[in-house]
Amino acid sequence: MAKKGNIIVGQSGGPTSVINSSLAGVYKTAKERGFHKVYGMLHGIQGFLDEQYVDLSTQIHSDMDIELLKRTPSAFLGSCRYKLPEIHENPEIYEKIFQILDKLNIEVFIYIGGNDSMDTIKKLSDFAIVKGHRQKFLGVPKTIDNDLALTDHTPGYGSAAKYIGASTKEIIRDALGLTYKKDMVTVIEVMGRNAGWLTGATALARTEDCEGPDLIYLPELVFDIDKFLKKIKDLLKKKSSVVVAVSEGIKLEDGRYVCELSGGADYVDAFGHKQLQGTAAYLAGFVKNEIGCKTRSVEFSTLQRSASHMASRVDINEAFMVGGAAVKAADEGDTGKMVVIDRVSDDPYMSAAGIYDVHKIANNEKLVPRNWVNREGNYVTEDFINYIEPLIQGDYQPFMVNGLPQHLVLRR
Repeated sequence: MAKKGNIIVGQSGGPTSVINSSLAGVYKTAKERGFHKVYGMLHGIQGFLDEQYVDLSTQIHSDMDIELLKRTPSAFLGSCRYKLPEIHENPEIYEKIFQILDKLNIEVFIYIGGNDSMDTIKKLSDFAIVKGHRQKFLGVPKTIDNDLALTDHTPGYGSAAKYIGASTKEIIRDALGLTYKKDMVTVIEVMGRNAGWLTGATALARTEDCEGPDLIYLPELVFDIDKFLKKIKDLLKKKSSVVVAVSEGIKLEDGRYVCELSGGADYVDAFGHKQLQGTAAYLAGFVKNEIGCKTRSVEFSTLQRSASHMASRVDINEAFMVGGAAVKAADEGDTGKMVVIDRVSDDPYMSAAGIYDVHKIANNEKLVPRNWVNREGNYVTEDFINYIEPLIQGDYQPFMVNGLPQHLVLRR
């Protein structure tokens, strides 16, 4: 049997609390399958173009390090938001990439990321096939937004949802203690540009000891600010504390983001995405001016994607599973594919790794189905809750040092 060459793996896009569990899965499986070296590209394909990479065996020395890596949030290798040009626009950049791959004797290129990262896998695999290059290209799903097509859900989503559900409960409990002889409206802003999977997770707070949020608004539906205000007024006739969850990406009928009403969304990234912020702050100010009650806004921001102390066991295990599955798939000859998670059973919950053509996934978004939102468009249904609940179960206890979680840190 011919001696195997090397693997290189990178991370791209917004990180999650379990993205490094996928990296651990890649590394461990590559070593078990006899690949010589496992390189990590620093800051994704952008760093790779500058020949920034590291031999992961210099970073991971034991099974304990692998366990620590699984519990470490954010992108261990560093991330990027870099859009590869179309092949016909700049073939030289592709030639440079393959020159570096050949120099490092890379057989398998694995990219852990979301929609834009799968676009990178698609372009590189297409170029390799046309030019006759030997490398295999595999995508590993990652995004708290849960908006990748053809996979039941994405690693990172379950843990973010768990954090959001728990934090929403705590915000509701806090608000209840502050409304003696005065009304208060709390607006929670949750990540989600076009898909409301994360915002809907606030409904997890509705438990036997908590009413949950009163209203939930997803970006899949047009946001009517007048109906929103009327609903708030009606609720305040019945209760003194009202809690609303909104996606950062909710839009008005004319297509403007709500956050743009306050001057937000000026910055645009390499993929043309506006940076959304200020939706909750604007709505809280709007309610205060219209009604005169006390208001506050809460923005989870990066906490919802980096809270590894709240990561779900299911999520960590599945992230590790898809990382290993990508190595296996490439080793068995697949390329131009992305590993997906297939839901095998709901009760008991079971999942398995599958694999699909990345061309059917890249640049496609999976949105919350309309029938998983109530008729009024201001709350999610039981079908949504039943879908999400299995994904937040269990936990991995962090390794604590002096009362705080320990993380694996890249050393150069």
